[in-house]
Amino acid sequence: MTWRKRLFDLFFVTLLIVILGPILLALLVWLLLKEGRPIFYVAERMTTPTRGFGLWKLRTMTVAEEDSGVSGGDKDARITKTGAWLRSKRLDEFPQLWNILKGDLSFVGPRPPLRQYVEAHPEIYAEVLKSRPGVTGLASIAYHKHEAALLARCATREETNAVYSRVCVPAKARLDLIYQRHQSMCYDFDLVFQTIGNIFRRS
Repeated sequence: MTWRKRLFDLFFVTLLIVILGPILLALLVWLLLKEGRPIFYVAERMTTPTRGFGLWKLRTMTVAEEDSGVSGGDKDARITKTGAWLRSKRLDEFPQLWNILKGDLSFVGPRPPLRQYVEAHPEIYAEVLKSRPGVTGLASIAYHKHEAALLARCATREETNAVYSRVCVPAKARLDLIYQRHQSMCYDFDLVFQTIGNIFRRS
């Protein structure tokens, strides 16, 4: 990651913490009252093909003893009403400002994958993870609805993982590599504003 991109991240994360800090605190109190503890969900994601980190989110599901893979139709019953609302506005990703501040994530880049998919597709992620993973990106904007529709039809964990590995991983990788080839500060600004626009349209 270039120093310009890192400076971009630090500037915007500081700005958002100042502007959205009170909203986030109110959100945490509201979530605690509505759903109880734990408020946060921390799961391993990969920032390089060999190095993982703890990705922070607001908890949107009931707690399960065992959990693996991406979210599909097999996990729909676990999503709380509060969690569904948070997801629809992407507010569950607020805590990832901490990941950006630490340098685990950038604002814009490929979404950080789970270790199991990196190990299953080493040749794909060896290229994709040459870019620092991000909170949003070209694949997140262009493919999110299609991915959600595909995974929503899956009834079991095995089916979800199969569809994600066979269809979603290569499709998103193609978009992530397009971003990688054309990455610039102007492009990052454009993708950030597209993301903000999508959030308001969902509202």
